[in-house]
Amino acid sequence: MMINITVENRDGERRNLEIPDDMNLSLMEALKAYEYNILATCGGMALCATCHVQVLQGLPGLPPMKDAEMDMLDTLPDAASDSRLACQLRVDETMEGAIFKIMGEEE
Repeated sequence: MMINITVENRDGERRNLEIPDDMNLSLMEALKAYEYNILATCGGMALCATCHVQVLQGLPGLPPMKDAEMDMLDTLPDAASDSRLACQLRVDETMEGAIFKIMGEEE
């Protein structure tokens, strides 16, 4: 099955993406596969926050944050209640129709 999400880049341009849900990809991996400029320095371990995204739509349906993700987001000056780390979100049906804005640093 394909999961449909929308991604807004740092310039405000939106693009609809179709991501297969059978590969157990994180949102960070999917964004890199679609060639978004995401630093992801720590490789998905919730240690750097360079894959910070803002959830513009669909936040209530996403799985709750684990402590490591909360702790890392607490270190960001621009983090808000709708912030998540893309490396900590697995692409599945909970993301269908969600809108994510890329916030993390660029390479």
